[in-house]
Amino acid sequence: MKILVPDFLFAYVQGDACTLLETCAVVTATRQGDFSGPLEGVEVVMLPWGIPPEARQAILELPTLRWVQTISAGVDAAVIAALRDRDVVLTNASGIFDRPIAETVLTYILMALKRMPEYAALQRERRWRKLAHREAGGLTVGIVGLGSIGSEVARLCRALGMRVVALRRHPDQGTAPVDTLWPPERLDDLLAEADFVVLAVPLTPETEGLIGAAQLRRMRPEAWLINIARGAIVDEPALIQALQEGWIAGAALDVFATEPLPPESPLWSLPNVILTPHQSWSTPHLQEREAALFLDNLRRYLNGEPLLNVVDKQRGY
Repeated sequence: MKILVPDFLFAYVQGDACTLLETCAVVTATRQGDFSGPLEGVEVVMLPWGIPPEARQAILELPTLRWVQTISAGVDAAVIAALRDRDVVLTNASGIFDRPIAETVLTYILMALKRMPEYAALQRERRWRKLAHREAGGLTVGIVGLGSIGSEVARLCRALGMRVVALRRHPDQGTAPVDTLWPPERLDDLLAEADFVVLAVPLTPETEGLIGAAQLRRMRPEAWLINIARGAIVDEPALIQALQEGWIAGAALDVFATEPLPPESPLWSLPNVILTPHQSWSTPHLQEREAALFLDNLRRYLNGEPLLNVVDKQRGY
C-alpha cells in the first residue's frame, strides 16, 4: 500500500508507517505542491494544509484513493466537495488543537479584562495611567459550537470561575462542561447573556454569515466577540461598524474573511481589537500530535477498525 504525507511530518511517521506497511511506500508532498515520487497507486493521504489547488486536485482525483486525513480540524470546502460523492473516508485532526486554542481564548479574555492593549499603547507613549480592571469570576462566556475546542474553552473558563453557556446541535446527547447548554436556535439568548461570545463552530453553509448586524446588536455593549473558528462566520463590515460605533466593547480575532488580512482593513487600527494572524493553534507539540493521530488511524485502517474523527461529508464536519 502506498501513502502520501506532508514532507514536514515524514520524520515523525516514517519508522512506524514503514513498519505497519511492511514496506516504505511513502510519497511526501511540500506545501508548494511538489511530490517526492509518482502519485500512482496512492491509497492513503495525510493532506497538507495550504497546498496549491492544482496539486490538491491531483491528489483528490486519484482513482486508488480510499482515505484522506487532513491536518486541520476544519475541512476546506473544496476537499469536501471533491470527495462528497466518492467512496473515500475523510477524517480530520479534531482534538489536536484544543489546548493551544483554548489557552489563546483565555489570553484574549484576560487581556480584555485587564486592559492590556490599552496599557501597551500607554507604554509606547511613556504615559503612566491607571485603568480600572474587571475580574473573570462571575462573568458569562457564551460558546457557539461545543465541539472539542469549545469544550476545552469551557473547561478553562470554568476554572476561572466563569459561568459558561453554550450551543450544540444535539444538547441532549452526552455530558458537557458547561452550566447551560442550548440548541443552535437559542443563539439570540446566548448573545444577550454573554460577556464574551466565543465562536468555535465549523464553517458550513449553515454557519456562514452566522454573526451579522442583527446578532451584534443583540450583544451587550460591554461584551467582546472572540473568533477562533473561520472568518466567514462573521459579517466583517458589520463587525467593523459595531466596533466603531460601540455596539460591543471589542473583538479578539484570529481569523478573517480574507487572509492575510489586507493592510487597508480598519481592523488593524481599531483600539478595541486584539488581532492575531490565524495562529491560535500554534504549539511546539503540533507535529508529534498530528503524527500520533495519523499513525493511530493508520493502524485502525489496516486492521479494518473504525477510524477516529470521521467527517460527515454532507454536513461538512
